[in-house]
Amino acid sequence: MYTNDAMIRVRYGETDQMGVVYHGNYYTWFEVGRSEFFNSLGYTYKRLEQEGIILPVTESHCEYIKPAKYFDEIFIRTRIDLLKGVRIAFVYEVIRKEDDVLLARGKTVHAFVNKELKPVRIKKANRKVWDILDRCVR
Repeated sequence: MYTNDAMIRVRYGETDQMGVVYHGNYYTWFEVGRSEFFNSLGYTYKRLEQEGIILPVTESHCEYIKPAKYFDEIFIRTRIDLLKGVRIAFVYEVIRKEDDVLLARGKTVHAFVNKELKPVRIKKANRKVWDILDRCVR
């Protein structure tokens, strides 16, 4: 099963007065993880969108385990959890680099849709993308 690690440093603006990351920022980090996951496969989100496929979020979840803090270097470890029909799900682990501590874990589910927001069976619509993603699940 393929995973990709995207590294970021927590910025001051992502934290509250105590230097703890605001909970909503984890979803932004999940998007960073997804984008970098696609980039690591040599097939960008941008290219997918140029080919008429978009991936809106249909479900999301985050479990906060320990707080990320200002200036922490963190990895967003991303992998595919489900690839079926018109859906794809990603799971994420947010890990502090310094001590390898798991800070949060999450999941997002997406639908493959066209620009008119109609569901698209990616296996049929873009076999190349399907094959790339399917290899990541195995």
